Order: sequence, then structure tokens, then C-alpha cells
Amino acid sequence: MSTVGLLHPGAMGAAVGGQLVRAGHRVLWDPADRSETTVERATAAGLTPVGDLAELLDDAEVVLSICPPAFAEDLARNAAAYVGTWVEANAITPQRTRRIADLLPASSVVDGGIVGSPPVGGKAPTLYLSGPHRTDLVEELFAATDVTTHVLGEQIGQASALKLSYSAYQKASRVLAAVSYGLAADHGVDQELLAIAGKRPGSYLTETGYIPKTAARAWRWSPELIEAADMLQEAGLPDDMLRAAAAILDRWAEAKDDRDLSVDQAVELLKNPGG
Repeated sequence: MSTVGLLHPGAMGAAVGGQLVRAGHRVLWDPADRSETTVERATAAGLTPVGDLAELLDDAEVVLSICPPAFAEDLARNAAAYVGTWVEANAITPQRTRRIADLLPASSVVDGGIVGSPPVGGKAPTLYLSGPHRTDLVEELFAATDVTTHVLGEQIGQASALKLSYSAYQKASRVLAAVSYGLAADHGVDQELLAIAGKRPGSYLTETGYIPKTAARAWRWSPELIEAADMLQEAGLPDDMLRAAAAILDRWAEAKDDRDLSVDQAVELLKNPGG
């Protein structure tokens, strides 16, 4: 079994790390400067705390980087001397993933993109992989877990591109559904809107219960949509819509991880952010 370093155990990272622990692997994490919530989450997942980042990097054969997009490159800079397999599994542009690979010259960097919900309660996300080295090692690592792996090719950036391409659609669609529902509700025709949407199976418009979930995750989703917008810009494609969706998500900033928010409260926050 392998020793894995996890940076850092957020909702997705802790769940992925917990899957590896249940498969018999030892998963290390660095609790320095982490919140009480993070400590509780890591403990519940069975992760092993270490003294500092240096100890984690010395002991880990594989490092999983799963963090908010803004911190991905700083984590790599702090681990520049790491020798092992680094799985860059953040929602960042292919260009940034390639920069991170350059920041880790002694490591085999695997590009990763996680699509799906955290692997708890029977949910089974897919970890897409790409790169010229050690994708087979990562496949073996997750073989006995609820995280499915799929190798896309040998180019660094392919997995990142797929992740952001999907996120651009999925997350922006959730934002649009929330705004559309709010507009209909403001005119008292929300039930009629849902009846129309119900004629199209799978429409996000019918899933009003997801609006508060979108609000609670907005602080994580907004930076991800900015990454996707940057990727669109690099490809010469229109990026305005995703930047606008990110700006809408920013209106929900105060709803961070609020699991008790109602649909009406979420819609009201869109109208009066901070009010």
C-alpha cells in the first residue's frame, strides 16, 4: 500500500482521501493553519496528521493537490523540491497546469480533473488523468475505491481542459436556473415555470432545491468559472457569459457553506447581496 500526501482536505479532498484510507493506503495531511472544521473533516476521513509540509513531502510517494484554484501554484512553489508523483487535481486552466509541472522539476506531474460530487453516500466521481508519466500509478491507487479513473492521453492539460469545459456548462447552467426562477417568482409565475420545465426531463429549472446548494458553493464555483473564462479567452472563444456567471455567484459570498439557506433566502441574496 502507498503513502499519500493530501493538500488540502476540503469537502472533496477529504472525501477522496477517505476513500484511499478505506482502500488501505496511509493518507497524510498538514494541519498547520487549518480551521477547526478542516481538522474535524480530516479526522472523520481517517487522515494522518504530520508535523509540517516538509514531513509530508518527505514521506509521501504520491501527493494529491486538491484546493481552491487560487492556491494551486503557491502549493506547487512551496513543494518545488518534492520528488515523487504529484497529481494536480485542481480546477485550473491547462496553461496553469503546465506552469505547475515546470515548478516541480523533480516530480512526475499527473494532470487531474475531478468531475462529480465528493465520493460519499454512494456517489462515485471520475478522476480524469493525463500526462506522459505515472497515470498508471494513480489508476492503481484508486482501484479499490469509489473514485473511477479514466486516462485521456499523454498531454499535460487534457484533464484540466475537460474539467473546466464541463464546469463551464454545469455551473453556469445552475446559475442561470437560479436567476430564471428568481425572475419568475418575482412575478408570481414560478410554479408555471416549473411546469413548463418539467416537460423537459433533466432540466435544472425543475431542481429548485439546488438553488441554496449553489449559493452555499458560490465561493468555490466563482473562481472555477473565472478559470474557465480564461481558458475560453485563450482559445479565442467568448468568455463574457462565464465572467458574468462568476459575478452573480459573488453575490452569494456571505452564504458560504450555509446548509440551512432556503430557496427564498437564496433568491433574496441575489437581489440584495450583503443586505
